[in-house]
Amino acid sequence: MPATRRAFLATAASYSRILGANDKVSLGFIGCGLIGLRHIADFKTFPDVRMAAVCDIYQARIDYAKQQSGADPATYSDFRKLLENKSIDAVVISTPDHWHALQTIMACAAGKDVYVEKPMTLFIREGRWMTTAARRFNRIVCVGTQGRSATHMKEVWPLIDNHAAGNIHSVRFSSYRNIMPGFGRPADCPPPPGLDYDLWLGPAPQRPYNPNRCLYHFRWFWDYSGGQMTNLSAHHMDLVHYLMKAKAPESVYCAGGRYALQDNGETPDTQDAIWQYPGLTIECSIREAGGTASRRGTGGLASSLAGVQFIGTQGILAVSRGGYEFAPDMKIVPESAIPKWSTPPGHPVAAEGKPAPYGEPRRGQGSSPEPIDVHSRHFIDCLKSRQRPVADVEDGHRVSIACHLANLSMKLGRQLKWDAAKEDVVNDREASALLTRPYRKPWDQVLRSFNL
Repeated sequence: MPATRRAFLATAASYSRILGANDKVSLGFIGCGLIGLRHIADFKTFPDVRMAAVCDIYQARIDYAKQQSGADPATYSDFRKLLENKSIDAVVISTPDHWHALQTIMACAAGKDVYVEKPMTLFIREGRWMTTAARRFNRIVCVGTQGRSATHMKEVWPLIDNHAAGNIHSVRFSSYRNIMPGFGRPADCPPPPGLDYDLWLGPAPQRPYNPNRCLYHFRWFWDYSGGQMTNLSAHHMDLVHYLMKAKAPESVYCAGGRYALQDNGETPDTQDAIWQYPGLTIECSIREAGGTASRRGTGGLASSLAGVQFIGTQGILAVSRGGYEFAPDMKIVPESAIPKWSTPPGHPVAAEGKPAPYGEPRRGQGSSPEPIDVHSRHFIDCLKSRQRPVADVEDGHRVSIACHLANLSMKLGRQLKWDAAKEDVVNDREASALLTRPYRKPWDQVLRSFNL
């Protein structure tokens, strides 16, 4: 049963402490799967971090995470017990998406700072609840969109500020891969020994255990995730928000479905979305069952489908978590674009003159293709300075809104208009009702206990 608000409030003050510059930060890790192990590998390299605890609902992962920690951390199979440990300063949450909000809120109330993986939420309202909890309990909450901490961003920002690509009016990004034929259709069965499936489900609806619903494959089911739109595309959209200082879309239209993969998954393998922001159109294309051949033989970010392409009046600035490239367009007199093979009377005549590029091409890369370790270091520094991280909980909420709205548009089959001030869909009661989802008992009591 979730702890009550009274119990959390009574202990939150004693759980948190002021960290000095030379203090060691005691970390607890909640979720020790794929990305959780990566975080353990990164954080354990910092001399001012103590690997205090590991937690997972699967005993095999608890044992492996303890081994990988390089220390002798306390072990937990229930994250609530970890949150009761007064010696732990902060937690790293690497659980499935449907757990991020509740665990972050409960950690904040217990006086812990939080590094929470993306996508930050499962549905839109959760982001506001998480932000409210972070502010109410004066906690640092950093989202795992590590692109913001990439070392090459210091070179990208001058290109943005100096308008190297001119006036940026549109953005496009994509995620193409081929995982045909999919993950199969295994039958429902009992969970493996040592796995607490009921706690894994937590606030999600009660479902029979299926190998494709749990652990890694959870991402293909609406109960636990938003598919690749909230997974890979969240990284891309985060770079758009970060570099364009964007806040919220005005509208979104999305279409797609699970057309090709032959398995029991639910989220789309084909998806296209268009967001309209003030003065900016953003396009996204997702393919899980083909399309990778179009990337062969291409060189650089701007000429391929990699990264986020910021398209301006003078060229393209492509940015990814691993690097960037600026590819200038050629400056020509407009009439020079008119075909020379036809010049009827009164038609504009092609101008003379040699085209010239808008500036010099540029390319750069960061110190790491996946700057997770840099982002982890940033989180520890923020715990000591008490400054909000570059990927603050509010930033994560705004990015998640855009991705969730795309999924809702696809499900409803129509364009959605968004009121950023009210955080609601405009004149669409059906869509507004989908901004939240009911939590399964007894987890529905957590929000009520905190009046969120």
